[in-house]
Amino acid sequence: MKTIRVGGVPEHFNLPWHLTIEDGTFETRNLDVRWRDFPDGTGAMCKALRNEEIDAAVILTEGIVKDILNGNKAKIIQEYIASPLIWGIHVDSHSDYRELKDLENKKVAISRYGSGSHLMAYVNAKKMGWDTSKLQFEVVGDINGAVEALRTGKADYFMWEHFTTKPLVDNGTFRRLGDCPTPWSCFVVAVRESFLEENKASVQGMMETLNMVTEKFKDIPGVDIALASRYDQKEEDIEQWLKITDWSQKQISVIEIGNVQEKLYELGLITEKKPNSFFLADY
Repeated sequence: MKTIRVGGVPEHFNLPWHLTIEDGTFETRNLDVRWRDFPDGTGAMCKALRNEEIDAAVILTEGIVKDILNGNKAKIIQEYIASPLIWGIHVDSHSDYRELKDLENKKVAISRYGSGSHLMAYVNAKKMGWDTSKLQFEVVGDINGAVEALRTGKADYFMWEHFTTKPLVDNGTFRRLGDCPTPWSCFVVAVRESFLEENKASVQGMMETLNMVTEKFKDIPGVDIALASRYDQKEEDIEQWLKITDWSQKQISVIEIGNVQEKLYELGLITEKKPNSFFLADY
């Protein structure tokens, strides 16, 4: 049985992985898929891929594109979520910030440099017409770190997935001032190049098995209840999220990769662009 170590955020997007692991479906393909949660997100997963702590990651498109450009020996093998990620823009509920314009030149809480919360702060600033060179950052690790940073004034706002942070908005910890969707499909599956070269058939088997689940995921009886219970969400929020979320079973398009590169280059987050095929596995 081949072991494949997979990393991802502990969020509702990844329930198909957990269901497939827990019901033993991967094992029918002679695969031992071992999941590792990364609550601090994409930057931590990029580091874990580089250090060979994991073999694959369910990771933000913009984050892995940037890290592959910066030398991460990994390749994207498939698009995972074809729809955009909705980034909520949050402040402490007791702060004086009431509108997005109040956040210009304020300090952003980020999980770590190179993470989605870091990169999307630039996307939002550009969208708002702010000077991105004046962005300031406070590294907080994860959501709990962000709560503390905003509460104590070490940072002023925090960007994270809308529905993941919804319970903190509902209980009065955060106030959401707006949303910023990604201009591209949000999650892909990336695999270390060396692992892929040696285990191509196993990786293909893993993705074929997962894709059979994601293709029918929304039709699983009671999946909305299971998601709400497992991720501390209200059922009505999960229903809304399911309507706007689409799982993919194919490789991400070169057009999408091109869009990501263009935006990162425009924002000054990368200094060069590569052929779009440079990021994609041919397997």
